[in-house]
Amino acid sequence: MWRDYLNVTRVDEAIRVLAERGESARIVAGATDLNLEIERGVRTGIDTLIDITRIPGLDQISLDDDGVIHLGPLVTHNHCVASKLIVERGFPLARAAWEVGAPQIRNRGTVAGNLITASPANDTITPLMALGAKVTLLSTSGERVVPLEQFYIGVRRTVMRPDEMLVDISFPALQVSQRGTFIKLGLRRAQAISLVDAAFLLTFQGGRLQKAVITLGSIAPTIIHAAQAEAYLVGRTLDENTIEESARLAEQAAHPIDDVRSSADYRSEMVRICALRGLRSLAAGTEKSDYPPQPVLLWGQTDKRTTPMLPARVEHKNGTPIVTRINGQEHMFTSGQNKTLLRLLREDALLTGTKEGCAEGECGACTVFLDGVAVMSCLVPAPRAHGAEIITVEGLARDGRLHPVQQAFIDVGAVQCGYCTPGFLMSAAKLLEERPHPTKDDIQQAITGNLCRCTGYYTIVHAIEKAAQSADKIAG
Repeated sequence: MWRDYLNVTRVDEAIRVLAERGESARIVAGATDLNLEIERGVRTGIDTLIDITRIPGLDQISLDDDGVIHLGPLVTHNHCVASKLIVERGFPLARAAWEVGAPQIRNRGTVAGNLITASPANDTITPLMALGAKVTLLSTSGERVVPLEQFYIGVRRTVMRPDEMLVDISFPALQVSQRGTFIKLGLRRAQAISLVDAAFLLTFQGGRLQKAVITLGSIAPTIIHAAQAEAYLVGRTLDENTIEESARLAEQAAHPIDDVRSSADYRSEMVRICALRGLRSLAAGTEKSDYPPQPVLLWGQTDKRTTPMLPARVEHKNGTPIVTRINGQEHMFTSGQNKTLLRLLREDALLTGTKEGCAEGECGACTVFLDGVAVMSCLVPAPRAHGAEIITVEGLARDGRLHPVQQAFIDVGAVQCGYCTPGFLMSAAKLLEERPHPTKDDIQQAITGNLCRCTGYYTIVHAIEKAAQSADKIAG
């Protein structure tokens, strides 16, 4: 694992450490990918993590006077999902962010991190490429702006230097004459890597297309354009014949590989199908029809979605205290600096209610609340707990009374082996704090990041519905 972990409080601190430590240091925000890669030995030679989550103002989404949208480096996928500006003026990105992982993942994973990881299957790269995005990179030697089209040089390879930090993502906001969407094909409803994904941005003049952009992901080493389909669409009306021919041309642009998730032939055909679906939805004006008007975020009460700031930079080495509040009680740990939060809670705090199922953010058994939002603790570095507020399943009960969700699970028998139960309880409790009267679809969305290996979902959903009917729900 890492040796040193720095909680920095200013951007200049972060880039100065990058300049000093070079290849051995990495910036982290969500750390949902890097944490796993270091633990598995996929990323070697990294001994310093620079946590930027305590730098104020980096989680903002804004529109400037020139009609350009800006995303700070701490903007998470759920920030985009919930942003009215992104939904109205950058819908392909909102749609892609909604397709990423599950609520707990979207609460930690950042768009900047998704771009930097540079996998062609990363969902937000495809729409941002279609939107004409640029990234701003900052180092001690200055700032440079790189079009996203020029940012990637291969699978998981970018032009970014070891001493640079991505400080801004920008793209022109959609105009009245423009519409766009994003289509993803995965093997399940949530927590799925794209087999194929596609983003569409169409500019209309009158009833005809003035410009078309179609980008394709998860089929080549980097995101590619369906250039022939884009050229074909210009000057045409978006009727069914045009859509079918455009989809055929998009398929011709794809030369995918075979892998364990899909054959090349299947991917090629699915490019055509995704193009049909995307273009037909834009022709009918229905691209937003199945996008939730109030997405489930697992933020709870939105006024609690704040990250406590630190008064000064803290460098955690072996023995440096991690001071945190867990279930309302202050704890200080002088061990665990190079662990995940999950293992700190279980091994050092001896709070074993939080379970280790997959240890890679797939099962949700380790769900806790970090600074008010639901996250998977197996993906959080333990030093991030310094100065933070954490709630585990042991903290749900209040004043000697079980949380209504806990009581409902007992009443309806929503437990089989029970291993996954703490994670489900945490997701359900945060949902009810956020939405006291959830629909069945809300409940299903809230638990997409939680897997029950006994497949006991019907009684789990029933228990959450029962808890929602309780008059004495406990908030937060």
